[in-house]
Amino acid sequence: MAITLLVFYKAYKGFYRIYRNIKLGKQEEISGDESSRLKNMIFVALGQKKMFKRWIPAFFHLFIYLAFLMTQVELIEIFIDGIFGTHRFFAPFLGILYTGIISFIEMLSLLAFVATIVFLSRRNIIKLPRLFKGDLKGFPSFDANLILLGEILLIIGIFTMNGADMVLQSRNHPDYHHTGHFLLSQWTGPLFFGNLPNDALLFLERFGWWLHLMVVFGFILYLPFSKHLHIFLAFFNTYFAKLTPRGEMSNMPAIMHEVQSMFGIETKDPSPNSDDMDFGANDVFSLSWRNLLEAYSCTECGRCTSVCPANLTGKLLSPRKIMMDIRDRADEVGANMDAGLFMKDGKYDDGKSLFDRIQLEEIHACTTCNACVEACPVMISPLDSILQLRRYEILTMSAGPQEWLPMFNSLENSGSVWAMTQSRDEWARHE
Repeated sequence: MAITLLVFYKAYKGFYRIYRNIKLGKQEEISGDESSRLKNMIFVALGQKKMFKRWIPAFFHLFIYLAFLMTQVELIEIFIDGIFGTHRFFAPFLGILYTGIISFIEMLSLLAFVATIVFLSRRNIIKLPRLFKGDLKGFPSFDANLILLGEILLIIGIFTMNGADMVLQSRNHPDYHHTGHFLLSQWTGPLFFGNLPNDALLFLERFGWWLHLMVVFGFILYLPFSKHLHIFLAFFNTYFAKLTPRGEMSNMPAIMHEVQSMFGIETKDPSPNSDDMDFGANDVFSLSWRNLLEAYSCTECGRCTSVCPANLTGKLLSPRKIMMDIRDRADEVGANMDAGLFMKDGKYDDGKSLFDRIQLEEIHACTTCNACVEACPVMISPLDSILQLRRYEILTMSAGPQEWLPMFNSLENSGSVWAMTQSRDEWARHE
């Protein structure tokens, strides 16, 4: 009980840190039909709808996902048994249904084991291109392999516990009441443990029980530092994702006012102090909290980068790296704020920004085609963050690629992207 309370206390601090980091972003109004948001959450986050655009990894991922969901039933029982000193607490109440549930968990665990081996092979032997790029070197690669190895340990714990339990039940041990024959352990138990004495079986059963529990505790504590945080945040991200059409870009009210004024349309200035405003975003504070939620929801699967036309033609842009850089910057700022560093008059300033991590060449390469948005299995929009960075560079820093400047000048002078001596609406005046 004491270990459980300590783990949950530490986990709370870790998850609260993530929540605080997300709240570093500025406010953003969430609009749209709530039923559509719930539909996205159910079908995309829970139902894995977008995963099945690539069938082979989708099925293997589904095995792990379903095993994760179903093993929570056995985990609840493990907690109850540990707190109250019982053994297989639910078995007497559920009878044959209990046998069926545990058997189903064993079948899913076997499929999850196969899927884990496949995913480890894809990363470390086959070296699938989208999983073997430079932005995954170091901790991201270690993180992915560590979780997969943790899955294997979890499965070993389940089958060791159940297998030893089956043999002890067959010997009518007084502390191990009959629960029926589990689908796989009724065979693997006698095969691997059938010749062992009862003392060894008792040790193995407890070893499997504790291994399962400790791996779960380790996972809970590690989750706030891992990309696998998406197993929770994907539900929030799909719920709060924009409901507008994929290609629709958000307008900036101050810029819209200027454009409308240029065409003689009278509108109220939404930002009287616009001369002092920053347009776009250069750091986590000027991105919205939803952008930061997207960064923490990133699974690092690389589907966005694998379909990015800029990346495919050898350019520096990787939408996955953009999201990872935003998340890492939020972690850096949050850690410094916790340590009381770089704080002045209640504001944080370490002299750095996202441009210290993201090169201008990266955001210049984006064609705004929305391929990355369409590909993401949890509805992240790297394009939104890229646009905010690009807007800051052009509108606040008054910078940008030299090739773009004639277009900006022409647009400002004649309302057209083409350099023409006549105004854009000149043709209409001679009708």
